Amino acid sequence: MKFVAAAAVFAAVAAGAPSDDIDPGVRGVLTRSLHFSSNELADLARGKIVKHSIEDPAAAEVAVAGGVRIDAPKSAFVDRVRDIERFKKGPEILQIGRFSSPPAAADLDRLTVDRDDFDVRECRVGDCPIRLPADVIRRFQQEIDPKAPDVQQRTEALFKQVLLDAVTAYVTGGPGRIASYDDESTSIKPAEEFDGVLAGESSLDALVPGLAAHLRDHRSAPLDGAEDFLYWSKEKFGPEPFITVTHVTIVCPSPRTCVVATRDVYSTRYVDASLAVTIASDSVSDANRFYLVYANRSRASAMKGGLSSLRRSIVGRRARGSIEDSLKQIKTQLEPKR
Repeated sequence: MKFVAAAAVFAAVAAGAPSDDIDPGVRGVLTRSLHFSSNELADLARGKIVKHSIEDPAAAEVAVAGGVRIDAPKSAFVDRVRDIERFKKGPEILQIGRFSSPPAAADLDRLTVDRDDFDVRECRVGDCPIRLPADVIRRFQQEIDPKAPDVQQRTEALFKQVLLDAVTAYVTGGPGRIASYDDESTSIKPAEEFDGVLAGESSLDALVPGLAAHLRDHRSAPLDGAEDFLYWSKEKFGPEPFITVTHVTIVCPSPRTCVVATRDVYSTRYVDASLAVTIASDSVSDANRFYLVYANRSRASAMKGGLSSLRRSIVGRRARGSIEDSLKQIKTQLEPKR
């Protein structure tokens, strides 16, 4: 009996020991803010992919987290993020490009706006296939003849100008930022939705004090050591493609840990607001190994109203699957071929 008891104690200690390979500060954030269990931390340290939903998010919001250990230097990951066009490459990414600083019209040269992306003939205030403010919708109605033979070319040109104006306004604080989505009967304020998402993610300031304020308004709350850039992409995860603009912030609060935070600046479909935080933290025992942890919170008006619980459940399941696929892909890309 003594041997059995001793073996049980040894097994319990051994089961928890691997998580000591994760930086203690990061491990605390994973436990308190991202709700990783002790078993998940142990699995993560053993090299397994872990993933879970974060319980009790706000209404119309889905929150998920996951992680994996990668046998490569974390600098390889950070460099990949900077090369966003290569990093995001995949079958669901139809087109992508990084904005210059300051943003320029040429940054959008590779973006195409087809009828599947935006059919101006179907767009009215309160009833438009993509998210736009009421004044911009009226502008399309006034400036584009829906019967013109080059209607789609004109639509593309004006949409690109609106998008460039919005990105420039986001960067500089000048006029032109998209402040509301008036494509449906109920107006959505993306900045307010993002503030709500941001309030639910305590990991940001726990990792990097001031990061949350920087993401809320990088102009009024600049963060020392932060590297920022914006990119656009046309993606297809649902029945119709959507065009989105994303703000990326890279900051390394210590030599051992880097954090990549992203926020949705604009999306033509599906997403009201989203926030993602990625933690790349060196293994305690091996400088050429790191832990990659990803968490995402997203809000969508489609998850409100009737059957909202069912819709959130479906979206959450898909989000967990997407995290696992992404972590597998990054691990495969970064680890040396054996």
